[in-house]
This record gives sequence, C-alpha cells and structure tokens, in this order.
Amino acid sequence: MGRVTERRKVLRIRDGAASTRPDTLVAEEPLEIRLNGKPLAITMRTPGDDFALAAGFLVSEGVLATASDLQNIVYCAGATADGSNTYNVVDVKTAPDVTLPDFTLERNVYTSSSCGLCGKASLDAVRTTARWPIADTPPLRVTPELLASLPDRLRAAQRVFDRTGGLHAAALFSEEGELLDTREDVGRHNAVDKLIGRALQNDALPLSRTILMVSGRASFELAQKAVMAGIPVLAAVSAPSSLAVDLAAETGLTLVGFLRGSSMNVYAGQDRIALREPAAQG
Repeated sequence: MGRVTERRKVLRIRDGAASTRPDTLVAEEPLEIRLNGKPLAITMRTPGDDFALAAGFLVSEGVLATASDLQNIVYCAGATADGSNTYNVVDVKTAPDVTLPDFTLERNVYTSSSCGLCGKASLDAVRTTARWPIADTPPLRVTPELLASLPDRLRAAQRVFDRTGGLHAAALFSEEGELLDTREDVGRHNAVDKLIGRALQNDALPLSRTILMVSGRASFELAQKAVMAGIPVLAAVSAPSSLAVDLAAETGLTLVGFLRGSSMNVYAGQDRIALREPAAQG
C-alpha cells in the first residue's frame, strides 16, 4: 500500500545560507477506478481510504446511493506486467439491480488533483440525476457564529498537513457543529469523495443534516458532490466559481465562501443562515 508521505532531500536557503536536509512531502499516486471490471476513471490522489474514495466518486456519478448498491470493492491483483499488485487499481462491483447510466460507462476520465473532472457536467445533468433534492430536505438553520468556528476546527484536524503543508482537507459537521468526519488528500475533490464514500459504506446517505467544510475554493465539482450526497450546506475558505454559484442557486444548496474569521459571503441558500438582524441591503 502506498504511503501518505515520502521523504526527499532538498536544498534549503535561509538568509543566504544554504544547507541540505530531508523534507516531508505528501505522496501522490494514480488510482484507476474500475466499475464491474471495466476501466472508468483515473484520479491522482494521496494513497489511503481508496475504497471510500471510489465509492464516493460513484455516488457523485449517480451510480451508488445506498450501502446495498455496493457489493464489494477490491484492489486488482496483477495490475502490472509482472503480476504484482500496485494498490493503485480498484474494482467496484455493484449489486445486480443497480442501473448503470450510459454516460459513466462511455467515458474514460482523467482526473487531476487540482481541478477534478474539468468541464464534465452541466447544471441540467446534476439536477436530473440528484437522488435527494436538497430543497425538499427538512429545514436546517445555522448561525454565522457556528460557521465561523469551522475553519479552525478543520485545520486542527489536518494531521498530515502539519507535516507536509501540501494537503487539502474536507470535513463533515453536524448542524450543531460537531465534527463527524474529516479526510485529507492532495486533491480537494478526492477528500470530499472519501467523506461521502465513508458515509455510503455506513449507510448514512443522504447527509441531509450536515455541513461540508472544505479548504481552499469551492468549485462546481465540489458543489456537485454536495448536491449528489444530499448535503444542504457547503462552506469554503476561499472563493466559489461562478458555475458553483449557479448550481447552488439551481438546487437549493447553501454556498458560503471566503469563510475567514467572523467574515463570510453567502452566495446562495441564504434562508438557512440564522441571522440575528435582517441583512443590510447594499
């Protein structure tokens, strides 16, 4: 199994003085995801939680929705020419009654650690494949004070980031602010897939009473993953993309960006934010 971190020798320069020293880097390796034996996608990820990553990816693709949809996930033996197992290829076997959409089988996707499935989907595709319409979920209200506490709590849970400085993180919080789960990965979208995959394996979908907090920006794909898992609130430390905002507005997702200290921007789903005073009109 691949390691989460690796050591490399670096030249360190400080105030003009040079020295060599070992440095800890986050590991990045390809993972091929196969669906019922057929190659489906390749993602660059940090090794670990690979089965959860594959399961979460297939939730985002609309293939899996419950634990009973998933028969098993295995590493593929003989993944190399000499027959050795690299632990970089997984095969997901679905239950016999699971419908496999054509678009998942006709597409062989390369997913980079920076951008996810670039340009993959349209707003219509997400809206028509979402199993749990967020607008129909029971009311959930969160205060700005609760949201403001989440980035520090996410940062405190990033164990590997403290050693490498090179990982993204995603966390699930309850509506009361309890940390439910957190995952790290070189790809932000992979960290989210690992969270959602764990929830699927625990038969906990939809995640209709949770808040998803992510490091960095909120891309269209992260908003898509939240919608597909039934998560009503997505919060990010940095900016959302325009398409992420459009998707949030279309589906009823509450999208919060630039969540830093006590400041934040709410781009969609403002009705879930419990304000003490009416919002000022600017």
